[in-house]
Amino acid sequence: RGGGRGEHTKAEEQRRGEQEDVGKESLMMELTRLVQKVMKESSWWEKRGVDCSILTAAFLCLVPAFLLLSSSQLLWFSLGLLLMGLAHAIITVKGAHLASHGALCESNTWAKFWAIFFIEICGSFSAQAGIHGHIKMHHAHTNIIGLGDSSVWRVPYLPRIIYLFMAPLSVPVITPLVALAHLKGNSLGMVVRTVLMIALGLYSQYWLLINVSGFRSMPGALLCMLVCRAMFSIPYIHVNIFQHIGLPMFSPTKRPKRIYQMTHGVLNLPRNPILDWTFGHSLISCHVEHHLFPFLSDNMCLKVKPVVSKYLTEKKLPYQEDTYLSRLHLFFTKYQELMVFAPPITELVGVQ
Repeated sequence: RGGGRGEHTKAEEQRRGEQEDVGKESLMMELTRLVQKVMKESSWWEKRGVDCSILTAAFLCLVPAFLLLSSSQLLWFSLGLLLMGLAHAIITVKGAHLASHGALCESNTWAKFWAIFFIEICGSFSAQAGIHGHIKMHHAHTNIIGLGDSSVWRVPYLPRIIYLFMAPLSVPVITPLVALAHLKGNSLGMVVRTVLMIALGLYSQYWLLINVSGFRSMPGALLCMLVCRAMFSIPYIHVNIFQHIGLPMFSPTKRPKRIYQMTHGVLNLPRNPILDWTFGHSLISCHVEHHLFPFLSDNMCLKVKPVVSKYLTEKKLPYQEDTYLSRLHLFFTKYQELMVFAPPITELVGVQ
């Protein structure tokens, strides 16, 4: 009889666990239906047009930028430098991010083309490595220890002042070098294509600075390229660490259901007129929405934000938000704990 009761208890626990799993899955399914409803009611302009227009405007800004950089007057030259830095950030952060998710178009063929264009030619990185690291690791395994735990951004041997405010300025130099390192083990065709695309992007900017902006020396043109490409690299590094590191991290063997994983492991920053334009809503104020629905464009993430936040609040799920300065203060004061030591593993008791 005792054995029978034990089996009966185990069977009941298993049934209860299965019912809880169905409930958790239905939360994500219910939220997905709400978001899909918004998608169906949205026009092409809302889905892709707004973001494509912003990227087009960034490319158009390069024309006056190169011309202003030919000026001998400090004010106009500085304006050209600022304009080029702003355009470069929009193209290489917002553009490359949307392209990696295939959010710029519906065609798979064009999606591959835009990924190579924005990530390799404009961003000086490997499209294959970028998509693998961002889509197949970071998004698929968000805050899972050893997989998508954002450890790629940790450099434990750097002091906090250097890491937070100085080291990011070297990103334009480090990026193509890291891209070349990622080419090891790839086919010859892939290696040749990536190297040629990165070289094309770098040389194009250099050639235009010499022939349009009138730079007379190679060091001067290269320095201008470095300044423009590093202009937004400090907030770029900050944003990448602020929205995941310091939040719950999970074991690969005890990972929660997707809706719990994303709501506990992702954080939104507030709207910011500069970063919203340069990095995109999905990387700033709609990062939770982006991780729940990574196929959405920046503008659509912003449109579904009220729906997602309301639903998560009603279901008593976390909807994490914090300010840029608050996160900066946290990382500055707890740098060792967050960026040097291994993160603790969180177990969501009762929702596993």
